[in-house]
Amino acid sequence: MLIWVPSPAVADVLADLPRVECTVDRPERLADVEVWVPPLIPVPDIPGLMRQMTGLRLVQTVTAGVEPYLPHLPEGVTLCNARGVHDAGTAEWAVGAMIAVLREFPGFAEAQRRGEWTYHHTGALADSTVLIVGYGSIGAAVERRLAGFEVEVIRVARTARDGVHGLEDLPALLPRADVVVLLVPATPATAGMVDAAFLAAMKDGAVLVNAARGGVVDTEALLAETKTGRLRAALDVTDPEPLPPGHPLWNAPGVFITPHVAGSTPASQRRMLKLVRSQMLRYLAGEPLNNVITDVY
Repeated sequence: MLIWVPSPAVADVLADLPRVECTVDRPERLADVEVWVPPLIPVPDIPGLMRQMTGLRLVQTVTAGVEPYLPHLPEGVTLCNARGVHDAGTAEWAVGAMIAVLREFPGFAEAQRRGEWTYHHTGALADSTVLIVGYGSIGAAVERRLAGFEVEVIRVARTARDGVHGLEDLPALLPRADVVVLLVPATPATAGMVDAAFLAAMKDGAVLVNAARGGVVDTEALLAETKTGRLRAALDVTDPEPLPPGHPLWNAPGVFITPHVAGSTPASQRRMLKLVRSQMLRYLAGEPLNNVITDVY
């Protein structure tokens, strides 16, 4: 059985499995690939690759998001995501980013480079309300890490459940939040959901934290709000992405940007390797796989 994997590290954790051959390089005969573990950054022409992988039976992503693959999945091929792998890294980034913006760390870092002692009061996370939009495993991980910060957490998910609001409640909840954390998947329903009306409903001085996907946020609407100083933002993802040189987001006041690194940590790497090995053991044994995608995510 041929498995196309993204790195030697993945090949190493599968090396002892029986009847398994791993390749890191693109196979000469794509039709021989039975299992594909795509890299973290999607490769070009995914539809074309999948059409050539006529023997493909399983796609195991190393990301929670599956939007590059789901629309092109051939019939009879199972798609599994990496739910849980990036929870710790993404949650740490989200909490760190909201603290960085509220305590104005980027501005103090610039003042340090200039050699200026710019003493002034800043905001704080304590006594604030944090609204988590897209409350799944990462959202729960964010809440756990906020436990010691003396905040109120409001949870929102696609479907309401005990202790979690549905998306229909967002208009009433947004004006209450000092920090809004986006963790929703990229789907047709979430594309551009953070539009001018969404942002206008946020309270003055609130912080938008996007650890989801860039396309969830209307970039022009966000620029309009940040240019006035009414809202601030921490973005690990942008639209467009990568953000090109000279884009106005780079210099927007109160906007802190990182290059989609929230889940790029050693912890994520270790958990990804553990997941891929576990999934392949299940696959070889004919057991049910974890994280099977049966809907849009």
